[in-house]
Amino acid sequence: MHNVGVDFYPEHWPRERWETYAKQMREAGFSIVRVAEFAWAFMEPEEGRFDFSLFDDALAVLHRHGLKAILGTPTAIPPVWMKLKYPEIMQQEPSGRRTQWGVRKHQCFTSGAYRLLSERVTTAMAEHFRATPNVVGWQTDNEFGTNSCVCGSCQADFRQWARAKHGTLDVLNDAWGTRFWGHLYRSWEEISFPDGHASHNPGHLLDWQRWTSDVQVRFQADQIRILKRTCPSHFVTHNLMGLFQDVNYWELAKDLDFVSWDNYPGSWEQPCVTWHSSLAADLMRGLKRKNFWIMEQTAGPAGWGEFGRNVRPGELGKIAWHQVAHGADATIWFRWRTCTVGREQYWHGLLGHDGEPRRRYREAKDYAAAIKRVETAIEGTTTPARVALVWDYDSLWAVRCQKSFPQADYTANALRWYSAFRALGHDVDVVRSGADLTGYAVVIAPMLHVLPDAVARQLDAFVRAGGCLVADARTGVKDEHDRCHERCLPGLLAPAFGIRIEEYESIVANATYAVAGEAMAGTTWTAQHYADWIIPDGAEVLARYQPWHVRDYAAATRHHHEAGWAWYLGTVPKEDSVHAAIAADVANKAGLTARVVPPAGVEVSTRSGQGRELVFLINHGEEPAEVAVTAGKTELLSGTTTGQTLHLDRFGVAILRW
Repeated sequence: MHNVGVDFYPEHWPRERWETYAKQMREAGFSIVRVAEFAWAFMEPEEGRFDFSLFDDALAVLHRHGLKAILGTPTAIPPVWMKLKYPEIMQQEPSGRRTQWGVRKHQCFTSGAYRLLSERVTTAMAEHFRATPNVVGWQTDNEFGTNSCVCGSCQADFRQWARAKHGTLDVLNDAWGTRFWGHLYRSWEEISFPDGHASHNPGHLLDWQRWTSDVQVRFQADQIRILKRTCPSHFVTHNLMGLFQDVNYWELAKDLDFVSWDNYPGSWEQPCVTWHSSLAADLMRGLKRKNFWIMEQTAGPAGWGEFGRNVRPGELGKIAWHQVAHGADATIWFRWRTCTVGREQYWHGLLGHDGEPRRRYREAKDYAAAIKRVETAIEGTTTPARVALVWDYDSLWAVRCQKSFPQADYTANALRWYSAFRALGHDVDVVRSGADLTGYAVVIAPMLHVLPDAVARQLDAFVRAGGCLVADARTGVKDEHDRCHERCLPGLLAPAFGIRIEEYESIVANATYAVAGEAMAGTTWTAQHYADWIIPDGAEVLARYQPWHVRDYAAATRHHHEAGWAWYLGTVPKEDSVHAAIAADVANKAGLTARVVPPAGVEVSTRSGQGRELVFLINHGEEPAEVAVTAGKTELLSGTTTGQTLHLDRFGVAILRW
């Protein structure tokens, strides 16, 4: 069953409206509602006195209308009494000032008081609601994010974390390279936080970023243990934030039954192919190698102090189908009614400030009816892929704290490769560095800056066994401690790529280098931002720099390494066509064929399983599109049979049974 629902805050609205809202939700075809993730002050109005009556009553209303419920643990916003009694629960800024209470996500994750109080409210909620008939699952906290506290408790916790990781000070000093500038540590008490400045020790910075993520993973794990022990029949999930950078989602997802995420595409841009939402969805599916839920789906203009554009007529359903095409098994709109008070007055829901069901409500209702018609065909399917993209938080963080060249952007770089393969009609899995690559024909490893030897050997073996590997600038620079490898680049991957890189440079601001194709016959393009001076060592030159000082060096190469192939792109092309051309070459060598090759503005994704294969076509644009397809296929939404061309209206969606 595909769940369709909405995020609802009964505490925001008069009780006499609840019945009407629940009736409208059910009339819209909704089956599930998320509640309570910001309601700690209502549930524990004073320390140790719990009152769940408001939510008992709200859940009873929802139950009468056949609506299931997900409860959020309310630990993202502590009540004000807690801050007054336990001021140490608030994050401390570098100045020594405690963060002011009054927003959200401003608590200290290492505070003993906060951890104890959070466990206590989670336990009380779980015990109280475990037998509530329509409660089916839990969301931990809300959108774990940036952890910037520098209090004494955090400093001590970081030292303990570092000691557990490294064991001895000698090992830590070696890992962080503290011999440089004489930063040697002689006792654990001497270790403090890096100040985040780019001139700070890179190894120290990387470990600190790992710690800031790990304390949030630990905080969630404490809640999950309670929920699983007390409510074993309920699922536990968390609403992640897609391509958010400050938490290692591979670790955060481990204890969850499945991943959920919050999808807000296009709020500040014109309608277009939202590759960032596609990549985020594939990352979410990859975290546990299983389908995911959308816990917050954009329902209107979004923003706090300022808001973005409204969803166009017909776009709301397209956004939802887009996520289904990538593996979503639930669609939950954020939010039911636009709030009339507080910071999110401009984060619009399905209903406006006046509470009347209008266009956005009707479009959500239409979507719920449409997916109900095809949910039997979709059930038990997921997105298959023979292309894998490596997503590595260590590399992301290492590049962020020591960029190499000013424009270095891990996420943007990954998106260039991802969109190039997706535009050819190929599904892509997202995997972590070092993951099992069995079954993949192609592995994309964008800016794999932190490359432990074991991972390098694995990638080399993947190519030797017949795989196709794609990598690019700043690959293999660092080891797992953020120390530069003592090797000529690309280090242990040099045999796979058939190249060596003895020198490299940033391309200064506003300058570019002309590049001419060799094996990429007749192509000319532009290098910007960065240049590896690539010396072929068995590799075929695809393109070469043209300025006099780098004319002897390759900008892009391809190498046949035993049974497989490896491509290396040593710069940042100005033109998207370069990634597209390499992706097409890779797909050809790998023997990949797409069911449908989409025109610009249209995205194709596949879900398969239970003996079924479904091809989703999503028109992201505001103009109709014509798509060449195989004739004789059933289109599930309309029940028609395809000819050789399929027409998609603006924001149109088609599902072909293959």
